[in-house]
Amino acid sequence: MTQQIETQTDSDWRRFFRKHWAAFAVFAAAAVLAVAGAVYVFVWFTGNAQSTGLVPSALNLWSMNSVLLFILHAAFWELVLIGIPVAIGAIAGWAWWKRIPEMEKPRSGKHSKGRDAGGAISPLLFIAFAIKVYIDGNWNTAIASWNLDYVVGSMVTILLWAAAILAIPAIIALVWWINHERNQP
Repeated sequence: MTQQIETQTDSDWRRFFRKHWAAFAVFAAAAVLAVAGAVYVFVWFTGNAQSTGLVPSALNLWSMNSVLLFILHAAFWELVLIGIPVAIGAIAGWAWWKRIPEMEKPRSGKHSKGRDAGGAISPLLFIAFAIKVYIDGNWNTAIASWNLDYVVGSMVTILLWAAAILAIPAIIALVWWINHERNQP
């Protein structure tokens, strides 16, 4: 029975693609142009960041200040030159999808959100590491001058910060649960 439903869904999608091939070709071309444009903007920005002195040209001279400035400026230019046109294209695609009659849209199966989870830990750890470097007074110190003990010690400190931040709500929840269980008959 599962195979029969998958075959029906495949034929629905195939029929949908055949009917709207021009729109899919436009969206595919726009996606390719967006990716190529994002790469080009990044290469352009990297060259300009070095020539204008925003960041040192030698990587061993970069500091956390250089890294953060580079990330923020690169994100700004990517957003302005690529993100805004992509957002406009996404709105146009959404408007196109809303105009299609429901009978014509292919039925899709259930979507698991479990595979889309994650991805927030790395940026949070980077932010915590940047805060730790700033507190230690190494913000404008070249990263190449740091030793392994400093980096590992900073990571351990960050993990302790995270444990403390997560432990406080966990303890409150545990005390509430124990109190709630004790008060039940």
